[in-house]
Amino acid sequence: MKRVRRVKMETKDKYSRMAKIFDKMEEKMPMNGIKKEAVNMLEGKILEIGIGSGACLKYYKKDSDVTGIDFSIGMLDLAKKKAELLGLKNVKLLEMDIENMSFPDNTFDSVFSSCVFCTVPNPEKGIDEVYRVLKKGGKAVFIEHMKSSNFIINIGLTFLNIFTKSILGTSLLRETEKTIRYSGFSKVTSKNIMLGDVVRLIVAEK
Repeated sequence: MKRVRRVKMETKDKYSRMAKIFDKMEEKMPMNGIKKEAVNMLEGKILEIGIGSGACLKYYKKDSDVTGIDFSIGMLDLAKKKAELLGLKNVKLLEMDIENMSFPDNTFDSVFSSCVFCTVPNPEKGIDEVYRVLKKGGKAVFIEHMKSSNFIINIGLTFLNIFTKSILGTSLLRETEKTIRYSGFSKVTSKNIMLGDVVRLIVAEK
């Protein structure tokens, strides 16, 4: 248990130290279209987990009721500035661990994550928390990169994983879609976005 806690702290500190660099990198990533598509699927009371520097805030409507959480203070500081510049009045940004969210059961109509579960230390617990805080009939939308079904692609991912794990605590070999499908959602659909089936848009209904 102590080892897991230490990993969380190290990852949190890394993201805070690299917040400005990560923010610039994320803005240049070729996924803006799919992020906008994902945000447009959200409705009602929305939770964005691992909101980071707030790269997706620009896709929300002005009156959207959004709660964003992240474990990195450095990232949240950038997100707060973006929310103010965008004039988003109903955005609440909180420091929180995805694996141990403080919200009551059945709080949100929609939950959204973008490239988050590659870094969560215990993704199964994190997905279970998403399921817990989502209302019955609610929808969780995930944009996630993960292990491919293509052996050749996985060779490259395995090599790159050495560096991403040490630099950011990020795994390129998670099987996130399987984790979501095994978490009790009533319906799960998936669409491949980039690099074959590495980056996927997954929609799970409770």
